[in-house]
Order: sequence, then structure tokens, then C-alpha cells
Amino acid sequence: MARIVMKFGGTSVADLDRIRNVANRVKREVDAGNEVAVVVSAMAGATNQLVKWCQDLSPLHDAREYDVVVATGEQVTIGLLAIALQTIGVEARSWQGWQIPILTDQAHGKARVESIDGSLLIERMQAGQVPVIAGFQGLEPARNRITTLGRGGSDLSAVAIAAAVKADRCDIYTDVDGVYTTDPRIVPRARKLDRISYEEMLELASVGAKVLQTRSVELAMKQRVRVQVLSSFEDKPGSLVVDEDEIVEQPIVSGIAYSRDEAKVTLRRVPDRPGVAASVFGPLSAANVNVDMIVQNIGADGSTDMTFTLGRTDLPRARDLLEKEKASIGFEAMIADPDVAKISVVGIGMRTHAGVASTMFRTLSEKGINIQVISTSEIKVSVLIPADYTELAVRALHTAYGLDGPEPARSTPERRGEG
Repeated sequence: MARIVMKFGGTSVADLDRIRNVANRVKREVDAGNEVAVVVSAMAGATNQLVKWCQDLSPLHDAREYDVVVATGEQVTIGLLAIALQTIGVEARSWQGWQIPILTDQAHGKARVESIDGSLLIERMQAGQVPVIAGFQGLEPARNRITTLGRGGSDLSAVAIAAAVKADRCDIYTDVDGVYTTDPRIVPRARKLDRISYEEMLELASVGAKVLQTRSVELAMKQRVRVQVLSSFEDKPGSLVVDEDEIVEQPIVSGIAYSRDEAKVTLRRVPDRPGVAASVFGPLSAANVNVDMIVQNIGADGSTDMTFTLGRTDLPRARDLLEKEKASIGFEAMIADPDVAKISVVGIGMRTHAGVASTMFRTLSEKGINIQVISTSEIKVSVLIPADYTELAVRALHTAYGLDGPEPARSTPERRGEG
């Protein structure tokens, strides 16, 4: 008998038939003698609609009220799934984030989980009940307000709950059957990985891979929660996210990720003096605007150009903040470009192999793709390029690093008789 947390994303619970399918999958695990808790997202498209309503009313809306609105999608799903489970003879009860409670900080819209008491959930599971838990939401205890964990936050909920109840495994069911070397919609010859290390998955998630939310991988690595990514719609083996020690063959590059959700901001002629960077990024940090790549060019006249990237949805807020601070920072002009994409190559083998970055730069150069910004870590190289070249760059790099698998099987056209 094992204790398993099963998480189902929006496409897995998109309509009543899919909710019934999820209920049957959960019943299979219960019938096998396992203790099961389930975490679900809102039905596909529901959160997007809720977010749009907030943005249509006010692009700079109150983040606390935003959380009240967007947290409602998961409440619908947990009730429906609990009913579906009860209908097929599985004892189940729905739980919202505040009922557990999942306690978070005060960063509305992208709150961080601070603590979960899993004792009541364990008690219910041991009694044979399946807790059906709303992903994505928590409770900020100081003001007793609902919070949300950011897009993809149901993954974080699932991993956090798996850690809290000491689960043997956290299964993430989604519309793909595992973690691939890149997006198979762009590169049909992308290969599914049987295993990938926490570090690689964290880097891939942080630079655009949509399979798992970044903070969920971060927490899984910290708490050593074994995570399996698998399909809601097919009974196929998935991909395991595990310790590096569990991976026998460590490739130089494991995957290529991309993100079109980036924007670039350049501040022209910023005074080159101590503390100027703090005056730029301090207000952004206080407003919970995450900055990624940063490049500073030193001018000959005592000024500098400062370029950085951030999430595209944060661009209006960042521009508003920086315009208000223009006098104190002293920059001459601000140029914003939302039409950029970040391309990243990731692999733990980079630690011991040279030439990964040069291969990337040469490959992009041969395709006529200009690099605007470069960022590196121990197992990652990222570049910022014009958004129009995203797919070309991903395909070229996937081939350059030898990641292409065999051609996907194609159905044979039906022969028609002659005459």
C-alpha cells in the first residue's frame, strides 16, 4: 500500500466526461489499496476567463480582489469531482485551501506556501476517505484573506500537500504523457525522457517549459518528493523527476525550452553611480515583479544603458512604477519591447563538458537569428531573441545538440481500388 497524491490539470477536468474519467482513475488507485488525496485545477479555460474579467475592469487591479475572483474556478471542480467519486462508490470530500489550511505569505497573485498541517488529511485518508483539494489557493493568516499561488499553482499545491502528508509519490496528470526534450508540437522528433533530475526540471520549468510549475519543482527538490508526470488520457509510462543520483546516463543537454511570455525593458542613459541598480530594481521587487536577465553597458560619458527582462504580464505595472521613479533614478528614456522570446538549453552534463554555449551561438548565427541578451548558469544557457524566430531557433538547436529522435509514425493512407 502506498500513499499517493494525484493532481489533475485543467484539460483533465475540462468537462463532465473528463471528470468522470478522473474519478475512475482515482478509484483504480483506491481499489488497489492505496491511500489517495487528489488536487485539481479549474476546468480548462475557466481561470483565463476570470483573469480576463479582472484585467478588463482594471489593468492595475487590486491583487487581493483578483485572488478572490480567480480562486473560484477550483471550488467548482472539487465539488464536481467529489460528487463523481461518491457516485461510483468512493468516499470523498472536497477541501478548499483555507480549510486545510494551506498558509501562505501576503504576495497576492503569486503567494508562497509557508506551512501546511497534513495531520487532518492523513487522518481522513487512513479512514478510507479521498480528500479532493482545490489547487492554486491558500490563506494569508494575518488578514484572513484568500491567496493564489500564481499560474500553474496547482502543481505547487500538489507537491506541498505530498510533502505534508509524507506521500510516497506525487503524480501530475496532464495533457502530455511525460517530459520531452522540447515541445513536440514544434519539434515532432522530440523524445520523451524516462527520468530527469530535479535541477534540470527546475531550470526547464523556470525558462518556459509548461509541464510543471517552477516553484513546484523547487519544493519537490527541497523536500525530496518523487514526482511523476503522466497523461490523463492514455495509460502510458510517464517521466519521473528524481535525484540526480538515480539517473545512470547524464546527457550533456537534456532539453530545449522557450518562453514567449517575456518582455524586455531598456533604460537609456542611467547615471553610472553606486546604488543606481538598487533604485531601479528595489521598487520592482517591492511590487513582486520578478526580473530575469540583466545587462548593463558602460558609456563613456558617465551614463549607462540598463536592459532587463520580466514577465510580459508584469510589463504595465513595471512601466508605471519606473515612470514614477524616473526623477530619482535619473534615466533619460525607457524602451519596452514585448515581442521577444527566451530560448534555453539545459543539461547537467554541462558541468563537465565545454562548448555548449558556442554550439548555441553558432547554430543561431547560421540561421540568421540575432541574440539580444545572454544569461548562463551551471547547467543552462539562455538567450533572448526576436519572438518571430522562436520555432526556427528551437528546431535548429534540438538538431544541433543531437536530441532528435526517430521520425514519428504516420498512418498509411488507405489505398483506393482502380477502375
